[in-house]
Amino acid sequence: MAKRGFLIPLPKSVIGFCFLLLVLNLHQQSMAADDDEDDYVEVDSSSGYDGYNGGVSEQCDTDLRSFLPPPYGNLTNVICKPIWNTFVLRYTQNEEHVMNIIVSALYTTGWVGIGFSRDGMMVGSSAMVGWVNKKGHARIHQYYLQGRKQSEVIQDKGELPLTNVPSSVVLHGATIYLAFQLKFSAMVSQQPILLAFGNAYPRHNHLSAHSDKTAVVFDFSAGSKSSAAVTAGSDIGQTKKNHGVLGIIGWGLILPVGAIIPRYFRHKDPLWYYLHSVIQVVGFAIGLTTVLLGRQLYNKINANVPTHRGIGIFVLVLSILQVLAFFLRPNKEAKIRKYWNWYHHWFGRIALFFGALNIVLGIQIGGAGNEWKLGYGFLLSMILIAVIVLEALAWVKRSDKAAMNSFQMNPSP
Repeated sequence: MAKRGFLIPLPKSVIGFCFLLLVLNLHQQSMAADDDEDDYVEVDSSSGYDGYNGGVSEQCDTDLRSFLPPPYGNLTNVICKPIWNTFVLRYTQNEEHVMNIIVSALYTTGWVGIGFSRDGMMVGSSAMVGWVNKKGHARIHQYYLQGRKQSEVIQDKGELPLTNVPSSVVLHGATIYLAFQLKFSAMVSQQPILLAFGNAYPRHNHLSAHSDKTAVVFDFSAGSKSSAAVTAGSDIGQTKKNHGVLGIIGWGLILPVGAIIPRYFRHKDPLWYYLHSVIQVVGFAIGLTTVLLGRQLYNKINANVPTHRGIGIFVLVLSILQVLAFFLRPNKEAKIRKYWNWYHHWFGRIALFFGALNIVLGIQIGGAGNEWKLGYGFLLSMILIAVIVLEALAWVKRSDKAAMNSFQMNPSP
């Protein structure tokens, strides 16, 4: 910030020129956001709020014939289900394995999308994404989610078996509808799907970062043709979140704190021992729950994450060995106590290191947002700072004690 004595008044012409550049830049960004091509476009803003005041479930009663183009507007035996947030999924599936998908959601700005995944993960999946730009032009494209970076979300690529029937985007009141048709080689039943939306408009068809997302396993074979709704598959988004939260609490907080106590508070005997034992047992229980949730998640989505899974099993084995070491702890006078200490200390340190590594890997694999990365980064930083400070204090204490002993052994003449 400039000091008051160094402020230089600018001429009005310079201020006006800067303002003109700002206006031109905003106009150029607006034009850039509108230069993509239509797949099939239609905008219908004639109706009102479209029923969201009455709840998402009422969207299944909306008559699609008045605004959706054929064949989507005149489908029969449509199965409809509110699935997540304001997202509602409609679909039909016939004997020839042709599936019509209609996804709707409350819309103001940005984009909405639905992806089909093999394992419930973002990477390797294909998605249909639609939006209505600032000029009221509707857009819909398929994207191949090759990676998590914006450059790895590839437009007009993907593995969704789209038919020759044009896809459609319609804005009806406050609701956006994405409609497209797929033809599979076999009947689709349990299918992991991704749902996401972003509040910023795509630029040159490049998607902005999502504002929120989830993954669900949807059962496309459930429900009767005369039924208005079906039961969706279990929501794995909450399971993933619980798995991550418990992993961070157990392996990122409780177990490291429990390991700090015996190293720096051993002079508080026997309090340090009881605290260490209780804290580590609680941390082990939470860590075991984390592994069980991970196993449950793996069974639901058949996730291909061998590194994360392998490290988790390895850390669990080390944890079990540490628990067994508690019951096999020899007396202080025993000759093997020295080797037991080596075993207990180093196995614990290795487990904590790989536990922290697996947390970072899990955050990356799960596609968690920056708040997860910042949150765990802050927690890890606090623990490392605490260890550094306690280690420095312990070193100073040992130095003072050594100096005191040296003074007593060599008194002045």
